[in-house]
Amino acid sequence: MGVKLNAMLGRAFPEQRLFLRSDTETRFVRLSPVTQLIGLSGSALVVGWSIIATSIILMDSIGSGNVRDQAKREQALYEQRLNALSQERDARAEEASEAIDRFNAALTQVSQMQSSLLSSETRRRELETGIEVIQTTLRRTMTERDAARGEVQALTTEIEGTQDAGLTEAQKLADYESTVDYLAAALGDTAEERDVMADEAAEAEAFAEELILDARLQQERNDEIFTKLEDALTISVKPLDKMFSSAGLSTDSLLDSVRRGYSGQGGPLTPLTVSTKGMAAAADSARANGILEKLDEMNLYRIAAQKAPFDVPLKDSFRFTSGFGQRWGRMHEGTDFAAAYGTPIYATADGVVTYAGTMSGYGRLVKIEHEFGIETRYAHQSKIRVKVGQRVSRGDRIGDMGNSGRSTGTHLHYEVRVGGKPVNPMTYIKAAKDVF
Repeated sequence: MGVKLNAMLGRAFPEQRLFLRSDTETRFVRLSPVTQLIGLSGSALVVGWSIIATSIILMDSIGSGNVRDQAKREQALYEQRLNALSQERDARAEEASEAIDRFNAALTQVSQMQSSLLSSETRRRELETGIEVIQTTLRRTMTERDAARGEVQALTTEIEGTQDAGLTEAQKLADYESTVDYLAAALGDTAEERDVMADEAAEAEAFAEELILDARLQQERNDEIFTKLEDALTISVKPLDKMFSSAGLSTDSLLDSVRRGYSGQGGPLTPLTVSTKGMAAAADSARANGILEKLDEMNLYRIAAQKAPFDVPLKDSFRFTSGFGQRWGRMHEGTDFAAAYGTPIYATADGVVTYAGTMSGYGRLVKIEHEFGIETRYAHQSKIRVKVGQRVSRGDRIGDMGNSGRSTGTHLHYEVRVGGKPVNPMTYIKAAKDVF
């Protein structure tokens, strides 16, 4: 069989001899066609395997380079988005501060308006009292005038009906003149008093018209102030409501919870009572109380915002390295921020520390329990600066960034959990961009 195979391969691979010469002798090795075929096949296999392995290595290198470039581009994009969010947050914070200044100025105007309305109410009462006195005097004067006319009529009748034979013509004439003089004097006094009352009534009427005009102008100013306040409140409350709704929180239940938990935060604003008389005053009072209710609602939102994690846990510069969601076939339940080793980490809302220690995978971990069933986690720290049971406020330093636990580099793993279930922290950070 071997002889036949060598004979068949002899044409393509003739037998070769390899001579090996030394100082004393010469030897040779005979290479049969089969041996040559086996050697050539082995060499071809080695070369082919080298080419394939090199190609695989090159393709893997190119693919890795593309992945790194893609990761760098995504990282740059995330950093740009976070910088934009930070700038928008600063702008909204400035707008909120300006809105609060406008509210304080508006409240001052409301106070001045209330004082002016109360002063107008007092002047109106004084005018009503003066008019009543004038009317009483006029009625008394008219009564006295009617009585004087009756007396004149009675005297005239008596004079005409008296036939006293004992009086001379001269005496009768003197009595007539005396009676006429008395009547003329009485009528003159009545006319003079009537003119005085008429002047006083005209002055009172002019004063009343002036008060009515002042009240109308004051009402117009009040309407303008109320309208501006109502518009400003509507513009300011709407972003707050949107912020909590975007974070998946029920604003009604949230505000009710804050109302029930008032403690050291200030209470609800007391309703105003502008006046107790007149429909216009009642309408002003209702509008003023409506504004106070809106201001109270804004105060409740402010307290709620302090209790929910609407903030970024880092104040120094950082890089966004990994988001919430599936990563390498596993669920990544938070957001990663990379910065220098030892970078300060801050609480994103008011709450109580429920865990401060080492946990498998998380490394050095701090858990904070907030209102509304929300919990935040801060993992891979190099140093923890709080203790279990400690109450912290938004912006309090709770630790330093590190690389403890299952971590490939210095970074902060930040989680937000609602009712024990992880949610995307960027939902809260983005929800606050139009407010803070």
